[in-house]
Amino acid sequence: MLSLSAIEEIFKKLSDINPAPTTELEYTNFYTLLVAVVLSAQSTDKGVNKATRSLFEKVSTPQQMVELGEENLKQAIKTIGFYNTKAKNIIGLSEILIQEHGGQVPQNREALERLPGVGRKTVNVILNTAFGEPVMAVDTHVLRVANRLGICAAKTPLEVEKALMEKIPHAYLQHAHHWLILHGRYICQARKPKCYLCPVVDLCEYKEKNFVKSKG
Repeated sequence: MLSLSAIEEIFKKLSDINPAPTTELEYTNFYTLLVAVVLSAQSTDKGVNKATRSLFEKVSTPQQMVELGEENLKQAIKTIGFYNTKAKNIIGLSEILIQEHGGQVPQNREALERLPGVGRKTVNVILNTAFGEPVMAVDTHVLRVANRLGICAAKTPLEVEKALMEKIPHAYLQHAHHWLILHGRYICQARKPKCYLCPVVDLCEYKEKNFVKSKG
């Protein structure tokens, strides 16, 4: 496992390259961010953005979403995986936001976790991106990169989250999961990591480093 000083150096380098990373999901307010994150489960940000650009031009509040209705929402997001279930959850969470939170997205973990279709990762994205809380949202990229680098040796998202919260210096926690997601998405990819582009390759403990550039 990497030393705490090596972990700090990794995040210092990532910070120097990209001082203010954020989600690649497109949104117009905290509510549309919540909808986009719910839609992104087991889907790509690119695919979600393609579906929501026109949707968010018409719908930007829970009330507008409820008025749109589940069937129309399904048509708007039908290119996204599991769109039937996601549409049902989005209408359901919109109704709860109207009834219990004045149409606003609450800055409260327990309240967010009670919303349909909202799990721990989604809650952490909202608390971090919308409200600036230094929490760790763990997706497949974060889990893979954290283990490959040698920051932790954990098998579940919750284990990875706890390890990262303990080991990453507080000064870097605010943006840490964004750095890890982007690093996993564009450099430390699952099948063929681009180690020849990696700014922290000298600190990484991954044994199967790939320095061969693909052709084309």
